This record gives sequence, C-alpha cells and structure tokens, in this order.
Amino acid sequence: MASKLLRQTLTKTYTTAVIRRFSTMAAVASPSEYEDPTGITMKGVKISGRPLYLDMQATTPVDPRVLDSMLPFYLSRYGNPHSRTHLYGWESETAVETARAQVAALIGASPKEIVFTSGATESNNISIKGVMHFYKDKKRHIITTQTEHKCVLDSCRHLQQEGFEVTYLPVGSDGLIDLDRLVKEIRPDTGLVSVMAVNNEIGVVQPVEEIGKICKEFNVPFHTDAAQALGKIKVDVEKWNVSLMSLSGHKIYGPKGVGALYLRRRPRIRVEPQMNGGGQERGIRSGTVPTPLVVGMGAACELAMKEMEYDENRIKGLQERLLNGIREKIDGVV
Repeated sequence: MASKLLRQTLTKTYTTAVIRRFSTMAAVASPSEYEDPTGITMKGVKISGRPLYLDMQATTPVDPRVLDSMLPFYLSRYGNPHSRTHLYGWESETAVETARAQVAALIGASPKEIVFTSGATESNNISIKGVMHFYKDKKRHIITTQTEHKCVLDSCRHLQQEGFEVTYLPVGSDGLIDLDRLVKEIRPDTGLVSVMAVNNEIGVVQPVEEIGKICKEFNVPFHTDAAQALGKIKVDVEKWNVSLMSLSGHKIYGPKGVGALYLRRRPRIRVEPQMNGGGQERGIRSGTVPTPLVVGMGAACELAMKEMEYDENRIKGLQERLLNGIREKIDGVV
C-alpha cells in the first residue's frame, strides 16, 4: 500500500501554480498570499518591504545545488544507511561515505576521521566532555577562552560541577589570546585546550596554527570550534595540529541539523560517547545517520572547496562597496 501510494505521488502531475508554492525561488521572489502588500509586520514592528539579510554568521540559505543533491534521498533512495542487506541500504551507505570524503577533503583529513553529528553544538559537547571523561583518572584540567561559544562555556561549567578545573583565558582588546599566557597555564594534568578558530560574534581569527604547535609541544590535545571558519578560510588539520574539530552544515549553505566532528587517528585521540545506542559512527555518535542531511553537508563542502577563492574575492568587493557607500552618505564614519 505504501509503495503504491508513493508511486502515485511521484508520478502525479501538478499544475504550475501548485509547484510554484513549493519553489524555493518563488518563496523568495513572490510575497505570501497572507503578506501585507504595504509592508511586513512582525513582533510589533512594521517594515516596508523585505529587509536585506545580513546575518550570514548565524545561518545561510541552502544552496539550490545542495538541495538537489538531497532530494533523491528523501523521495526514492530512502534506505537506512545501516541496513546492509539490500539495495536501498547500500545506496544510502555509499552516499554517506561519499559525503564523509567530501567533508574530509575540505579540511585535509582522512574520511575515517569524520564523525557525523547533529551540529557543531553536539560536536563541541562530545569533544570537551568526551575527552575529559575518558581521561578523567589522570587529566582534571581544561583550558579555554572567555569568548567561546556558549555551548563550549556551558560544557566547561558542567565539568566544573563534576570536579574538573577550568582555566578561562582572557582576550586582549584585539580579541586574541596571549600565547605566553597559554603556555604558563598548561599543567601536567591538563587534558584539553579548546580555542575557537573564528569568533561567531566579532569575527576574530585566533592564531590556531601557533596554538596547535604549543599543544603538540606539551602533548595536550587541542580542540577548535571551526564552525565559522569552514568554507571561509583555508582549514588544514595537519597544519593546525588539531586533535578535534567541530563543524556545522548550515554555516556553509548546507542544511540545518547536521554537523561533523573531526577526530584525529594518529596520534589517536579517545572520547567517551555522550549518547548510548546502536553504535553508529564508530560508537561515538549512536543514532541513524540522516542520509539526506549528510549528503547535503557533503555537497556544501565540495562546493565550498571549489568556490572559496571566488567567494572571498566577491565578498571583499561587496564589503568595500558597502563601506564606501556608508562613508559617502553618513558623516563621521571612520
């Protein structure tokens, strides 16, 4: 019955008007039938026309090419990637492994070092709590910064409640940490250093490569939240000497609800799983891998790898155009 209904749904023809309602382009270009023609009113504020979106660090729209790669795994290739006894499962598993390789290629890693998660928040939790819980008998100290994402700071506070010690490094007026201060704070029982690559609020790029060298010298695992760096600057896990790295799909024109964790294999870094279940993703992140979302993230990473240089030059041009326009129209802008 379900198969018959699906065939009817897939083969049914729709009028152009019906299709337009579900079109991404139509949603952007055409106002909703419920939309006020004189403007938009939300939360007590009325805006004349739809405003320009300038919050790309919070999230990005899904690239139409990414969406195209995802749709077959919602409609026809919907097998569980962990069902390895039939074609549908094999198709899905192959797609997941292809996406794993695409993510790995963007950061210079091996596909075997990529673990799919629900997003950067989960990746950060696995990295911080997972490492410290695994090495808790010998390592009771963690170093991070005062300007980390809330999920990192809250994970560290959670560890403090469990008896771990946390050092929160301050940042200077330029938003950067003091590398000499980092060296001084490292102790024999330091189990992890966690410093984000690019700040999500002020855009500061930390000296990740230098931090990685320090951690390698002291044999301390180094974790970085690279959600805001991925697809915007060149990321190289070997050059950065990172042990763990958190990534997000929806920051790079991919879908929401999917992320990845880079987990170094040589030298091997161990984490305690934060979720119990079927043992998927090498037992680190149990739960059925959402094939469409993973495929979307993989496609977004591949596009970012191909188009990063072009995008950077284009954004620089737009930035100059915006700044020059503001300076021309508003007095006193530096």
